[in-house]
Amino acid sequence: MLEPYRVIDLTDHRGEIGPMLLGDLGADVIRVEPPGGVSARRAGALIPAERSTEDLRSHQFRAFNRNKRSIVLDLGSAADRTDFEALIRGSDFVIESGPGGYAATHGFDFARFAALNPRIVHVLITPFGNDGPAAARIATDLTLSAMGGQAALQGAPDRAPVRISVPQIWRHAGAEAAAAAMIAHQRMQRTGSAQFADVSAQCVTTWTTMNAMDAHAIQGFNFERRGSTVQMGTREVDPVFACADGYLVALPVGTVIEPLLGHLAGEDLIDESWLAEDWLTIDQRRVLGETVRFTREQQAETLARFFRNHTKAELFAIGVELGITLAPINSVADLLHFEQIAAREAWSELALDDGTPIRTPGRIALFDVGRTSSSEGPTFEAAVRRPAPRLDQHGAEIRAELRSSPRAAVVPRLRLHESGRPFAGLKVLDLTWIIAGPSSARYFADHGAVVVKVESELRPDGLRLLGPQKGGSQWNSSHFHGEFNAGKQCVQLNLKNPQGLTLMKRLIAWADVFIENWAPGALTRLGLDYSVVRDINPNIIMLSTSLMGQTGPACEVAGFGYHAGGMAGFYEVTGWPDLPPHGPWMAYTDVIAPRMIAAMVTAAIDRRLRTGAGQHIDAAQFEMALQFLAPEIMEIQTSGYQSNRLGNRSRFAAPEGIYPSAGTDQWLAISIDTDDQWRALCGVLGNPPWCKNSALQTLEGRQAQHDILDNHLSAWTRQQDRYAAMETLLSAGVPAGAVQRSSDLATDPQYAHRQFHRFHEHPVMGRVPYAGVQYRILGYEAGPYRFAPLLGEHTDRVLAEELGMAIEEIQQARDAGALQ
Repeated sequence: MLEPYRVIDLTDHRGEIGPMLLGDLGADVIRVEPPGGVSARRAGALIPAERSTEDLRSHQFRAFNRNKRSIVLDLGSAADRTDFEALIRGSDFVIESGPGGYAATHGFDFARFAALNPRIVHVLITPFGNDGPAAARIATDLTLSAMGGQAALQGAPDRAPVRISVPQIWRHAGAEAAAAAMIAHQRMQRTGSAQFADVSAQCVTTWTTMNAMDAHAIQGFNFERRGSTVQMGTREVDPVFACADGYLVALPVGTVIEPLLGHLAGEDLIDESWLAEDWLTIDQRRVLGETVRFTREQQAETLARFFRNHTKAELFAIGVELGITLAPINSVADLLHFEQIAAREAWSELALDDGTPIRTPGRIALFDVGRTSSSEGPTFEAAVRRPAPRLDQHGAEIRAELRSSPRAAVVPRLRLHESGRPFAGLKVLDLTWIIAGPSSARYFADHGAVVVKVESELRPDGLRLLGPQKGGSQWNSSHFHGEFNAGKQCVQLNLKNPQGLTLMKRLIAWADVFIENWAPGALTRLGLDYSVVRDINPNIIMLSTSLMGQTGPACEVAGFGYHAGGMAGFYEVTGWPDLPPHGPWMAYTDVIAPRMIAAMVTAAIDRRLRTGAGQHIDAAQFEMALQFLAPEIMEIQTSGYQSNRLGNRSRFAAPEGIYPSAGTDQWLAISIDTDDQWRALCGVLGNPPWCKNSALQTLEGRQAQHDILDNHLSAWTRQQDRYAAMETLLSAGVPAGAVQRSSDLATDPQYAHRQFHRFHEHPVMGRVPYAGVQYRILGYEAGPYRFAPLLGEHTDRVLAEELGMAIEEIQQARDAGALQ
């Protein structure tokens, strides 16, 4: 895929997964390190010393630095600086963490990189963006979760907001950087000049909040934390149930109960009246106001009693057999024995230095890149070709390359376009619904592609029914749908109608990229599997994304991102240790997958430009999400430590928490990473006597007395305005962040500076904001360029202008029921 390209990796723990993803896709990634090694080699939990060399003890470093080479260059040395400049001249990408990155402290910025290589793509990952009023702020995973809006949505309503206990923000930011790098590279081919992409971890965090991003502006109130409940239509349901050995995620609805009736009756949990009920329609009839025999509470309680009689594995197997989703809330330990991962060969095996074998999440997707028969399998795999490197492991090798045959950057096939939009002229067919698929396709609309979304009034995108809503239209008032479909065009087609299916095939012939997220097997039953699609359009790039992938014993398990979030281990690490798991906000895996999908599809586009070949990509949301727990999956094998719910505490920082501030339900995150920050915090507090306790001068001592520290800090923060206290703490060098909601983000000065919110006049909803992109490309304004489409709004235009159909043909198709 990306074999012709070289990436210079200047990241630390803040984003190192980004270059890794490009390495997974085939690029030659060179990690340039200072003498002594990058700080990421010492980040997070460490492998026991007797099992690893010192430079590879960090689980996180091992997890996120596969498929890279390492060279140590002292940029204070003239000779090493010359070698570094030679590397830049021969590379295509630079990905860097900031502010204060290694190269930046030695005078290398975008201007310098561009002077050395006029077609370089430079991606910078920072907490709040490269410029603006918040650009210089320090930040941690906790404070970014607070400032980006994520923490406010998670946890029990009667407790503080809560972050995901396993650090996630920089993993999201790094994955977004991979997408930004590939998209900026496309723009370089449109302009012929170097590109600078500025990734804001705060903006990245906001995108994890999905329908809450602009909720206040649409409906006049914020979404709030609500434990484990999720929104279903106009109501909320709690999908978390206890079972014999833990918890699972299941919807207490009629379509789940109906297949289980035999089991429920067999265990004497129901009487004959349950067998007489029409369970497939009961929830719909209740919404319509009809009288039904059983309440929602009866449904939930009956399922709860059944689930308590069985283990997670038993229930998952029952669900697979019956075609319903009973998703186990897996611990990290459970993942090692989860059959679907092994069946799809999604583990990568590696050995520690003492020879101990361990498993880690492997490839991010399966790629069929153009063999004559799809049954012959993939010809490229985004695989682990090499483990994380020792410090300077490849220094001599890379220096020899520089001396013997200096590499030149790839000369691009320039496709100059006056708009400079990376995807100008690209045609994308979007057959997706809910979140992960539509969000993935929006990346292309945001950068100039014509994205045609196919829906039907017989089967519209389910997001059209969900809040926040404004305007009173059945199908065109949802801003949940709007956020992930802005900038697209919408065509109505009835794919069960022969003419509708024929028109779909004509759109496939028209498209360059086809993205779909129907359940595995559904398109095959329609006669639209990849072999058919490829016969229609041999050069098309088709991406299929589903919960569990297109193959394996659980491939037909359908569901939403909260099901996958439970199975992938995220519920078990979100919430409070003394409460059941609450899980992240809504469909968490749906906000991991699009970043990787955007990067891999853009890599496929780049490959097609070079080779003319299309391909099929099988992207399982479950497997992509596992990458974000890779260090923790490693750790349980090396030390036996099981990652679990910690509330807002950290194993590596103390005190660390979200504390009440002045006002109703207002909160402030404070995160102490170092002893110096502890002393600075004490100074802000006026150095009270309790601060001088010698036991508190070390991390271990502060962790031992965390409860006492929380009480002291809460007593102070309760008297403080959250923003004033945040600024005071930041000025003293203490990481802090106000817990922000949608209403706060709408007036955040940093977001105003970055023009994060893009306003458009919607025909039904009026003037509304749309969340903008999570990175900015210098000298270019990305989308969304228009409001989200009304259902079927562009049917006639697309059929006439894109497919060349006459008005009479279109009317005939409409009369035949093809355009429903």
